[in-house]
Amino acid sequence: MKYLALVLILIFSVPLWAVEPDEVLDDPVLEERAREISKNVRCVVCQNEPIDSSNAGVARDLRILIRERIMAGDTNAEVEAFLVARYGDYVLFKPPFKPSTYALWIGPLALMLLGLGVAGLALRRQSGRPSEGLSADDLAEANALLAQLTSKDDDAHNSEQASDPRDPDI
Repeated sequence: MKYLALVLILIFSVPLWAVEPDEVLDDPVLEERAREISKNVRCVVCQNEPIDSSNAGVARDLRILIRERIMAGDTNAEVEAFLVARYGDYVLFKPPFKPSTYALWIGPLALMLLGLGVAGLALRRQSGRPSEGLSADDLAEANALLAQLTSKDDDAHNSEQASDPRDPDI
């Protein structure tokens, strides 16, 4: 039970690993605001990792910058606007819907629809073709081979039963 509690504590404290003690603000309300902003800011070095849980030096600098801006009296929106002005929309996990980010928002849907369209056309072309079945000669040959195989299997099965010394019915 102790091990389970230890594992759970470690799992749920993962976001705390990256934020170093010297970064934490004394005011818990301001620290909570900093954490909230940090969760929505992407580390520009790491792939899809929030700066709140990244150990990269740039992420640390961004966390400190966010806390400095909050201490200076900026609102959450002003801090995010400052970061976007410096690093671009890429720094946000949810970039705004505007012409420069249309590809981010519409691209995946457009690719999915294109893929479904291509798959639909392929299926449509495939179903439009008549399936070629076996000719009468091929069907007769297949039946003859099948009959040979089943008769050989029956003979082999019967000979196994007759020669099996462990069979009590013999």
